[in-house]
Amino acid sequence: MIEVRNLKKIYNGNAVLKDVNAVIEKGEVISIIGPSGTGKSTFLRCLNLLEQPDGGEIWIDGKNILDARTDITAVRRKMGMVFQSFNLFGHLTVLENIAMAPISLLKKNRSEAESQAMTLLKLVGLEGKANALPQELSGGQQQRIAIARALAMEPEIILFDEPTSALDPTMVNEVLSVMRNLAKTGITMIIVTHEMRFARDVSTRIFYMDEGIVYESGPAKELFENPAKPKTKAFLRRIDMLNFNLDRADFDLYNFQSQVVAFAEKQMLDSKQIKALYSVLEELLVNVIFPEISRIDLEIGISEETKTTELCLQWQGNAENPLDSDSVSGELARMIIKKRSKTMTFTPLADNKNQLLITL
Repeated sequence: MIEVRNLKKIYNGNAVLKDVNAVIEKGEVISIIGPSGTGKSTFLRCLNLLEQPDGGEIWIDGKNILDARTDITAVRRKMGMVFQSFNLFGHLTVLENIAMAPISLLKKNRSEAESQAMTLLKLVGLEGKANALPQELSGGQQQRIAIARALAMEPEIILFDEPTSALDPTMVNEVLSVMRNLAKTGITMIIVTHEMRFARDVSTRIFYMDEGIVYESGPAKELFENPAKPKTKAFLRRIDMLNFNLDRADFDLYNFQSQVVAFAEKQMLDSKQIKALYSVLEELLVNVIFPEISRIDLEIGISEETKTTELCLQWQGNAENPLDSDSVSGELARMIIKKRSKTMTFTPLADNKNQLLITL
């Protein structure tokens, strides 16, 4: 569907993209990761010619879009894009923001465009905000509207340029949830992101960019667990995730503490952040989880860019959020956890499994 050959982009004599080569098949979800300043967003913007490349070829559905004879407008209509900033029109309602482009560019009548807009608002969980103005919404809600607006053009490909980077950490999960659901629909998605858990869980493949090229690529699980090249390994070590399979019967609190602290220090959290992290984990495991649940999988991830910490707990059992218990036992622990957490999301999963996501 998309083939990039020897793509180059130069800014002020600096080759941001030196020789980028990539093939992206229809229906793939590609996450682009890597250090800041390595050309990830530039690469994305070259795909729909928001940036004009200085060399190379970009083939989409058999057409080189850099050929002067190509109808660029037609190519762009195949691509939706969601930016870091929401770029909504402040004087238009949510419904009008979504319906405007289909009316003016796709020549849909107003009734059809607004009906489609309402369907998309339901998809992103905001059907009750159709008549609101953008400034009346949270950042997370505005970004979800921006996703709906991009989908309204019925694109075959949707590009996401760090869609959560401008959001408060409390709003990130709501946007990622919409993107997770979108990834299941079969639309081709290309995502520049610093959200490593999301990239690993959702992507068919990962592109790690460095040195002005796609330095390494591969299936998400394979690249995260067994990167082949030194710079990929070094980058993933900095944002790596810490995993535990914990059993109440042999849980060693002190060994657990030492591993968590060593991991947090490696991620360069400060002493206050480390203390808050460990405090929440101790209250959560010792006083909330293990009195009721005997085995649990725990994953700790720390964002390289924002230093936001995410705890993911999964276990088998009844679909009950342990943080919503009415029991007196553990009440103080639950209060401490809720006070120190930015978000807490409980989700019943398939096969009698449950998941609790907490961000600090």
